[in-house]
Amino acid sequence: MAHLPNVGKSRQILAMERTTQVIGQSSSFLDALERASRAAALDRPVLVIGERGTGKELVAERLHRLSPRWDQPLVIMNCAALPETLIEAELFGHEAGAFTGATKARAGRFEEADRGTLFLDELGTLSMGAQERLLRAVEYGEVTRIGSSRPLQVDVRIVAATNEHLPEKVERNEFRADLLDRLSFEVVTLPPLRARRSDIPVLADFFGRRMAAELGWESWSGFGPAALDAMLEYRWPGNVRELRNVVERAVYRWDLTDPIDVIEFDPFASPYRPGSTASANQPAPAVAAPPEAVNDAAPDDGDASSDFKTRVARFEKELLTRALSENRFNQRATADALGLSYDQLRHALRRHDLIGAVA
Repeated sequence: MAHLPNVGKSRQILAMERTTQVIGQSSSFLDALERASRAAALDRPVLVIGERGTGKELVAERLHRLSPRWDQPLVIMNCAALPETLIEAELFGHEAGAFTGATKARAGRFEEADRGTLFLDELGTLSMGAQERLLRAVEYGEVTRIGSSRPLQVDVRIVAATNEHLPEKVERNEFRADLLDRLSFEVVTLPPLRARRSDIPVLADFFGRRMAAELGWESWSGFGPAALDAMLEYRWPGNVRELRNVVERAVYRWDLTDPIDVIEFDPFASPYRPGSTASANQPAPAVAAPPEAVNDAAPDDGDASSDFKTRVARFEKELLTRALSENRFNQRATADALGLSYDQLRHALRRHDLIGAVA
């Protein structure tokens, strides 16, 4: 892991692990990162709380790499990725013959992480039985493989993450209060992307540049003001992970040298998707025409030379041309009439070589 110095007055921090980076300059993000950095030096459990896509695993990696255990194993286990019957075997290991299919002994994650850090993602999904055994391992540093009566001593630091409010699970008797007390020496809560809007342009530019380089572009023109405004107004339920997908998709679909000015938040958006209504938080499809209008204006079925895509494209171009004429070639009025944003209309006009008609 590379630890990069603070950059300029913005205190921009980048913490690199593998091929992913944690990037941010907003005060809420930097405060959470600073709390994690201070806790890293202490050999105590840490809980990382945050919505999906906020970078909990990256913060866990930072906690490990800044700790005295940095040169020892960092073992990662997603507690939600395994069926309940296998969780305990994964955590604590098993002896040969302990259960059906256990043909040979296997060390658990605690043994693999000895002298290092064990990161338990989706902690809130652990069963009560697994929580009880986890409590003993954390409290006494002992684990017992399934099928064995001999406890093993392990020296493991626990970092756990969840997107749930564990105190509420305790009240519902779905999580052990004593385990929560033991694991919450320090709690680092990561802000969602909507609470760190100043980071959105920074992240978008980073992901955009990286995608442009992957595509072999010689230069990077960035995003236009309309695209940036759209990203700043969006709620980002998937947080940084969603932002990365949206940006990379916008870059690879863009084939112009101009700044990118079309952003599609919903990759499933289409006037042809089955049985779905558009969400109020998602952009309208490229052409939002009522089905009966499509039928009325569709080309004659006798035109055998026109396949489906050609016919749809022809109708879309005719619809745009007619709407432009009816609205005196005023693009904003045309966009409103079609139920599109200004940027979606511009993108559709470019796709059909109609920009010259309204220039």
